[in-house]
Amino acid sequence: MKNRIKELRDFYIIWLTQSLSQLGSAITGFALTLWMYEKTGSALSTAALRICTYAPYVIMSIFAGAITDKFDKKKTMLICDFLAALTTVAVFVLYKTDTLSMWHLYAINAFSGLMNTVQQPASEVTYSLIVPKEHYQKTSGFQQLSRSLISIGNPLIAAAVYGLAGLETVIAIDLLTFAIAFVALLFYIKLPEIQDGAGKDENVIKLAKEGLRFLKDTPLILTVILFMAGVNLTASAFDAVLPALVIPQKGNNVYGIVTACSGLAMVAGSFLPMILPKPKDRVKVIYLTMLFALGIENFLLAFARNPVLWCVAQIIGWVFVPLMAANQNVIMRNVIPIELQGRVYACRNTLQFFTIPIGLFLGGLFVDKICEPFMVLKSDDPFWTFLFGSGKGAGAAMMMFILGVTGTTICIISGQIMKRYKYSE
Repeated sequence: MKNRIKELRDFYIIWLTQSLSQLGSAITGFALTLWMYEKTGSALSTAALRICTYAPYVIMSIFAGAITDKFDKKKTMLICDFLAALTTVAVFVLYKTDTLSMWHLYAINAFSGLMNTVQQPASEVTYSLIVPKEHYQKTSGFQQLSRSLISIGNPLIAAAVYGLAGLETVIAIDLLTFAIAFVALLFYIKLPEIQDGAGKDENVIKLAKEGLRFLKDTPLILTVILFMAGVNLTASAFDAVLPALVIPQKGNNVYGIVTACSGLAMVAGSFLPMILPKPKDRVKVIYLTMLFALGIENFLLAFARNPVLWCVAQIIGWVFVPLMAANQNVIMRNVIPIELQGRVYACRNTLQFFTIPIGLFLGGLFVDKICEPFMVLKSDDPFWTFLFGSGKGAGAAMMMFILGVTGTTICIISGQIMKRYKYSE
């Protein structure tokens, strides 16, 4: 036990302090959403904050990964964290001078998102450098645990602190957590050097092309990434449909409870990679867990009318997500050479996550323009009302069924394709 702690000392330091800093940033982001909604009363304006943060991540990830491989990982993380902290300081100054406006937040979120776009692949490579291969699965579980806890905790903490002490206190907490992470990385972590890395005179565009070329030449990794892009398309459409299903029938409070169940399930599921032995076939774990999740959850939500069953569906749909993510992480760390990981991870980010805004848009569009009007027309048809109910929300139930079929089909087809490729550790 003591030997394991010694082996993973650097991981524990970075994981704890960076997770704390990510929590601080998430709290600030949520508090700013509350502030903007108070000022504008517009859901679209507040949603645009997320879009501004997310757009650089999708558009610039390929080049950000090349930058990560071109420069020192520790310095890259420190510089990105420092510049992101300056944006928080800028928000504080604008707020205290009573000049903070929407366009300030859009610009600041876009810049902060760009910093995260560069920092994230550098962080992934850093974990590969400091964690022995035999601990990849366990440490991936820890990473999933912290992400799950942040997703649950940040709205609660942000709402409480913002309501009781104001935006100034929220920003102060964010800057304190940043300082802890920055000092820990600067003074307590020394990363081993990567041999045969990207030369400083190499062109960023050339390096980005090398990342894409690696994916083209490694069909297993590319197939897993494209499979996850399909999963994200379905899951993001689900995010748009769920409130349209629950709120009209049971109200905001029940929606909050149903949503919280997914976070609690992910926290519980985060322990699975830590306690389970290494699977014989990690690829099979990836597509079978998603087949279980996307199939059962969507169909249960489509046909159930009971909030308890909705909560059960959420638990089924999310409890195995950390296990899936941990196995994907292990495969990528083992297959991708360390000197290429930054640019390949960045290409992964673009290919795997570009479907999320598309899914959000399509989910809302189908519910509002197709499924709900269809169920209104069929309101007197006992067949359709038996399947999906009646009244507002019936169209969302129908859309859940469509997503269940779509997700199941994606998993079955992708599973058959991934069986063609061998993976061994």
